[in-house]
Amino acid sequence: MNRWLAVLPLVALLALGLLFGLFALKRDPQVKPDALVGKQLPDLVLPTLDTGRPVRLHEAAAPAPVLVNIFASWCAPCEIEHPVLVDLKKQGVRIVGVAYKDAPENTKAFIGRLGDPYAERLVDRDGRGGIELGVTGVPETYLVGADGKILAKHTGPLSAQSAKDLLAKAPR
Repeated sequence: MNRWLAVLPLVALLALGLLFGLFALKRDPQVKPDALVGKQLPDLVLPTLDTGRPVRLHEAAAPAPVLVNIFASWCAPCEIEHPVLVDLKKQGVRIVGVAYKDAPENTKAFIGRLGDPYAERLVDRDGRGGIELGVTGVPETYLVGADGKILAKHTGPLSAQSAKDLLAKAPR
């Protein structure tokens, strides 16, 4: 009997390994960063950066097409893409910025230092809005159509070429 008690933890460990192994064989491990492309923009209400007034993301993203850019002051790639966003604004592209998991004072300092490319600035302080959007990291940029549907998504910092490619997906 004592011999079985000594082997029991090993049997339990093997059974758990087999269970997790079988589960992993049936599970798709790939992240689906474009899961919301083709679907409606989630009905999010986020406060504005300046006044804290709650705004529906749908309202902030109208008129469309519009780029919704998820960024943060603590994000180095966001700083790299920022000049591209400023250039897009100069070209007349409307951009809604959502500060992700960032303190408003840090966001204001970031925009003040690098320039403000945003037509509307919203705050997702706790990251719940990012969960609804399917954010996997910052920066991420969504192209939203006139009907509120997400037309395309770019993960990572925008370059001039990737911004051009993203905007090319907008209906004319």
